[in-house]
Amino acid sequence: MNLEQEIAKRRTFGIISHPDAGKTTLTEKLLLFGGAIQKAGAVKSSKIKDHARSDWMEIEKQRGISVATSVMGFNYRDVKINLLDTPGHKDFAEDTYRTLTAVDSVIMVIDCVKGVEMQTEKLMEVCRMRNTPVICFINKLDREGRDPFDLIDEIEEKLDIKVRPLSWPISMGKTFKGVYSLYEKSLHLFTPSKITIEEGLEVDINDPQLDERVGENNAKQLRADVELIEGVYPDFNIQDYLDGKVAPVFFGSAVNNFGVKELLDTFIRIAPPPVERETTVRVVEPEEKKFTGFIFKIHANMDPQHRNRIAFLRICSGKFERGSNYYHVRQEKNLRFSNATAFMAQDRETVEEAFPGDIIGIYDTGNLKIGDTITEGEKVMYTGIPSFSPEIFKEVINLDAMKTKQLEKGLLQLMEEGVAQLFTYELGKRKVVGVVGALQFEVIQFRLKNEYNATAEFQSQSIYKACWISSDDPKKLNEFIDSKQRHIARDKDGKLVFMAESRAWLQMVQDNFPEIQFHFTSEFK
Repeated sequence: MNLEQEIAKRRTFGIISHPDAGKTTLTEKLLLFGGAIQKAGAVKSSKIKDHARSDWMEIEKQRGISVATSVMGFNYRDVKINLLDTPGHKDFAEDTYRTLTAVDSVIMVIDCVKGVEMQTEKLMEVCRMRNTPVICFINKLDREGRDPFDLIDEIEEKLDIKVRPLSWPISMGKTFKGVYSLYEKSLHLFTPSKITIEEGLEVDINDPQLDERVGENNAKQLRADVELIEGVYPDFNIQDYLDGKVAPVFFGSAVNNFGVKELLDTFIRIAPPPVERETTVRVVEPEEKKFTGFIFKIHANMDPQHRNRIAFLRICSGKFERGSNYYHVRQEKNLRFSNATAFMAQDRETVEEAFPGDIIGIYDTGNLKIGDTITEGEKVMYTGIPSFSPEIFKEVINLDAMKTKQLEKGLLQLMEEGVAQLFTYELGKRKVVGVVGALQFEVIQFRLKNEYNATAEFQSQSIYKACWISSDDPKKLNEFIDSKQRHIARDKDGKLVFMAESRAWLQMVQDNFPEIQFHFTSEFK
């Protein structure tokens, strides 16, 4: 199979949602269809980490949440699917944001009872930054949920994207009968308490057979709903979906395996294969012969006896071959990757070759950072891996002066993993850690102690926002730094950051210094 054929058969996507919307359940069912697992629940063991029994894993188990992105590959109908299951919990949103830079499309899971929640809105903002195509799966139709029209109106309003229903529910909750596929013009019937994997029945919306299958009242309501949908929404245009302008909407019940096959079958038909990607120099096409890729995640082994790190590499062009030498653009040197891993559900396999769209794991001794670009020699850097301004800030207090070096090393390595962000003040060199959610401090504290033998505590700071600053006028930038010296810090990459103490004060500073640009996201360089 040539390179173009390998690219055409690949689909790399992320599943995102608010916690408890049913994301992990949907992931399980997709893996079942691909034959990657034999029973639901197996996905729980597929987190990409060794089986060290650590407190961090205990956090994951006790709280019933995912704290790290899982990568799973499987084949379905001659299509190679790379699925990235992301943490839904907001405390680990940074991991999800970065993961979204490595996918070509997204399936967003929405709870039909709760509708669009705040975390879903934030995730959609990240998708919009890259015009990532989004499919919405409205889940839990076996429960009494909100009116479907209200739900799709809310998606349009809160997520600021046009929608086009491609399936429509016939009632819901206890009287849920199934869904009608507007895309396939077929009826999918739901059987309560049965894990449903059925082919759709080709039934015209006006066929009397519909009344027999779902009941006269339900059939009448469905015809009215479909007439309204066809009248209000334009025909589904695949290009609009690929451009990130329209989100197709499906309805189903992941726990009952209902609507999942229909979603997957449509997904492999309309979702994009690996797409072109921007670098600092030019746009790279996946069909190019020379290999390029970027690191979007680093995961350290929680077992302190081994200390191995796995860097997650998204392949963007050409073919990766194990054992070859590749150029590390940031360090300007060649590295040989003799150990490369492909993730197949809960198993890891050594991979000999991989193609655009594939995600592979590279064992790393500390050379690689998030955002690094690997090539066959070309000096280009992939862009668009964001670092968002954290929401909670705490100063690092060293509890053991004899272990200062260990603490600094631990903080640096954890920050390179993307666990949190570190800001060092220009005056006094105070170190402040910024995170998206408070649970991250527990993770950092535990890992500093167990992996680096460093003891630290975190002291709350009254900081509203960390803003990266720049200006087209170097003189004005220097004047600003001089006047706000107490509030100027640098991030781990040495970039200037203004630490604003309140929203009102930040607004006043922005008004007083119009020549200074304040950025709420950064990009790793």
